[in-house]
Amino acid sequence: MSILEVKDLSKIYGKGDTAVKALHDVSFSVNKGDFVCIIGPSGSGKSTLLHLLGGVDRPTSGKVLIDQTDIYNLNETQLAIFRRRQIGLIYQFYNLIPILTVAENMTLPMLLDGQKVDQDHFNKVVHILGLNERLDHLPNQLSGGQQQRVSIGRALISNPAIMLADEPTGNLDSKNSAEIMELLKMFNKTYNQTLIVITHDERIALQADRIISIEDGKIAKDEVIRP
Repeated sequence: MSILEVKDLSKIYGKGDTAVKALHDVSFSVNKGDFVCIIGPSGSGKSTLLHLLGGVDRPTSGKVLIDQTDIYNLNETQLAIFRRRQIGLIYQFYNLIPILTVAENMTLPMLLDGQKVDQDHFNKVVHILGLNERLDHLPNQLSGGQQQRVSIGRALISNPAIMLADEPTGNLDSKNSAEIMELLKMFNKTYNQTLIVITHDERIALQADRIISIEDGKIAKDEVIRP
């Protein structure tokens, strides 16, 4: 069953002669538990696509359905709540709150939502990420790899329907990159966490079950690597 359905998605920036078509009628679906990489050159539209999938930006036309909810039928308040509960976002530059501890950064989505943190789930995620000894640290007391682990924990804390990662290893050295990808794949396989990764790194893309190639705002190729 599809956890994500993208239907005729388009995004145009600007108007008239200066209008830029970032996406043109993009359609695809992703099943629960899939690991999909979206690749493409700079300016191809892949980051625009991720922002639309994550509810960060609104499309010019088309639909995004996550777990059967048309997210752009929601008002801003409803969308913000849905995003916190059902969409886990991981960014290249971590986007951690500098004055909050590791534990506070990880649980922030649930605290903003007024929800009680599932302590067992929290403890399990912390253990898997190797952050037990870092919970009281601030982001500037962590390495880049540790900061990205915190952002993964924050994305997973609410058991989201999908996890979206935008160049998650782009700011890391090769050792930390490999470790972060192994963690993401482990959550994907062990916990059936649907994972969509935006990357320009072919080595990362080849680890996915499926690769969607974006060129000039359109799907140029959609390949299943591992059925």
